[in-house]
Amino acid sequence: MFSAPSAFQRAPVPPETRESEPRHPQPAATAAVAARTSTGTAPDRATAPAAAPTPAKQRDAWFDNVKYLAIVLVAVAHAWEPVMEGSRATRALYMVVYSFHMPAFILVSGYFSRSFDMSPGRVKRLVSGVVVPYVLFETAYSLFRRYAGGVGDTPVTLLDPLFLTWFLIALFIWRVTTPLWRSLRHPVPVALTVAVLASVTPGIGDDLDLQRVLQFLPFFVLGLVLEPRHFELVRRREVRAVAVPLFAGALLLAYWAAPRMQLGWFYRSSSAQELGAPWWSGAVMSLVMFVCGLALTVGFLSLVPRRPMWFTVLGAGTICGYLLHGFLVKGAGYLGLFDDHAWLSEPAGLVVVSLVAAVAVTLMCTPPVRRALRFATEPDLDWAFRRRPAGR
Repeated sequence: MFSAPSAFQRAPVPPETRESEPRHPQPAATAAVAARTSTGTAPDRATAPAAAPTPAKQRDAWFDNVKYLAIVLVAVAHAWEPVMEGSRATRALYMVVYSFHMPAFILVSGYFSRSFDMSPGRVKRLVSGVVVPYVLFETAYSLFRRYAGGVGDTPVTLLDPLFLTWFLIALFIWRVTTPLWRSLRHPVPVALTVAVLASVTPGIGDDLDLQRVLQFLPFFVLGLVLEPRHFELVRRREVRAVAVPLFAGALLLAYWAAPRMQLGWFYRSSSAQELGAPWWSGAVMSLVMFVCGLALTVGFLSLVPRRPMWFTVLGAGTICGYLLHGFLVKGAGYLGLFDDHAWLSEPAGLVVVSLVAAVAVTLMCTPPVRRALRFATEPDLDWAFRRRPAGR
């Protein structure tokens, strides 16, 4: 999300993981069910109460549509990075997409983390759905960079997230602090204050990509306080009518700002001082980027179809698309594909790059891929956790 470092450099720029199924938002049901941000999980066998069976809740097609369309935007924007220099229009599109695609993912992640309470079953799902994928893919991306990218001194470390894996460690930190945010009287202003302070504190360093974790925190916390009725408001016809001119205005503004603005502001991986700006600009830009990101997120959510679509089923596999598409983009760079084919930076080439990225990430979200990757994204860790006694 970021002369700003590439979205696939260490500690720069993402989706999502899960807490439970994204269900149709009903006041009673959603308060009791924490939802994943990328794939669903069944109730924990070891902790499920011995009660009469209840009808299975249905996934909400709208949330699955949101996740699929957002992951397509993530993949396409990443594919633009190696070829967008020299194209002011593409850089403007990139800036608009980066303004809201991760905020949208993070907000939805927060919404489906509302019931996370550190209970044994949810801790187990947090480990299997977030920690294990982080360890495996952080290692995989490091080795890929070392051997395919020819960067032989790339270390394998879990403290300095590489490529896309920052989102997983961020989600882990956000989720384990959920009980704290849920207990505060005014959590969003507090989270915004934390983000502002982070943006003017260069001493935070790169460990666990905390700069990004803290600067994106307000979107997660906002998701925690949202209720189903808020999403109903977003999906009103009046909001959809405003969304189109909103994006048109954002594109015009981005086109004007493209040659003037550092991409690092969008990545939120650096403080103002590290971007060569005065310290106070960090506070201003944090608030401006939050407002812009929220406005465009609302516009995006309002335009997503509510009914089941051909791609709705792919919403359950976006964690696979997110974690895998980085190998495709980085692999193309390692092979010199973008350097050897300069026409990819031309308008026709940019269309081809966009289509290839969209098709590839779509295939990566399909059920067969999800099943094949389950050992890494949804491993069965029953062997590692104690069974809870019945009735507890």
